[in-house]
Amino acid sequence: MATALIVDDVQTDLMILTNYLETLGWRVISAINGEEALTYLSANKPDIVFLDVVLPGRSGFEICRVIKSQVDTQKIPVVMCSTKNTDMDRFWGLKQGADLYLTKPVNRHDFVEVLQKLVN
Repeated sequence: MATALIVDDVQTDLMILTNYLETLGWRVISAINGEEALTYLSANKPDIVFLDVVLPGRSGFEICRVIKSQVDTQKIPVVMCSTKNTDMDRFWGLKQGADLYLTKPVNRHDFVEVLQKLVN
C-alpha cells in the first residue's frame, strides 16, 4: 500500500487531503509541523509528501529544503499545498525543491493529476 505524509496544521485541510488519498487506497500519515514531519522521515520513507507552507515553527519552504538536501529523502516527491498563491510563492516553492505546487483549496481533479504525475 502506498503511503503519503501530509504536513498541515489546519485540521480541515488535513481532512480533505486525507479523504482524497484514502479514497484512492493510500495509507496516510499526518504531521502538524515540520519537526514532526522530519522525525517521521528519519525512520520512514513515504511515497509522497504534501507540505503546507505556513506551519508553526519552521516554514514548509525550510522543511522542503531539508527533505531535498538529505540523501535518504531527496527522491521523495514533495508537493507544496498552500493558500499562498502568487507567482512568487510558486516560484519560491519550486526553488526550494518542491516537485509541484498546489493552491488551496485543492480540488480532487488536480490532486489526482499530481499523484499520477509524481507516483507510478
